[in-house]
Amino acid sequence: MSRKFFVGGNWKMNGDKKSLGELIQTLNAAKLDANVEVVCGSPAIYLDFVRSKMDAKLGVAAQNCYKVAKGAFTGEISPAMIKDCGVKWVILGHSERRHVFGESDELIGQKTAHALENGLGVIACIGEKLDEREAGITEKVVFAQTKVIADNVKDWSKVVLAYEPVWAIGTGKTASPQQAQEVHEKLRAWMKTNVSEAVANSVRIIYGGSVTGGTCKELASQKDVDGFLVGGASLKAEFVDIINANV
Repeated sequence: MSRKFFVGGNWKMNGDKKSLGELIQTLNAAKLDANVEVVCGSPAIYLDFVRSKMDAKLGVAAQNCYKVAKGAFTGEISPAMIKDCGVKWVILGHSERRHVFGESDELIGQKTAHALENGLGVIACIGEKLDEREAGITEKVVFAQTKVIADNVKDWSKVVLAYEPVWAIGTGKTASPQQAQEVHEKLRAWMKTNVSEAVANSVRIIYGGSVTGGTCKELASQKDVDGFLVGGASLKAEFVDIINANV
């Protein structure tokens, strides 16, 4: 079963109207592989601005949301608000949310359920830290994280799973294509056993962790790597090369 290649850009807490406006112009004008779904994760304050400027063929994502629709939750945004800006995706469970802001697996699961119930697509992030990889518990960690997400998903067509080894995010270290493929393959096998064979075959598992124009082609050639979640490089012109990794 062919899975449509998916490239997400996570702009994190970067950019302003001038620089993001220029980046959007570059993306709008670029010749992008039509067989790739592209979604850019904008800071919340710029979601409306980015969606209004970005070509309709390109998707936009919020970088986080809360688990309820409205209420006394100062500083939070809800899926309903995200949708009201014309935005159709949200990134949940990113390692910076987990490890900088202390979000638990349970909270990420609740957010995933609420976002999906309200019609957003979810880019759900999982991944092990360096000490966990060195201790040989990568599978244990990512399977546990995946289980909490899976327990909260009814419709897998709206979910992209992003494997991001935390030790490779923003460090310049990239998992080798073989390391990435190994984890992706094991994740797909876990999905087959614990969800269903149909979902295992159709769900897109993308790789994140210092993906660049230089590393993307070999990563993209791996059988179970269905795209990327790109950090720093998504703010640069090389993001176009990453989107076109299969061309």
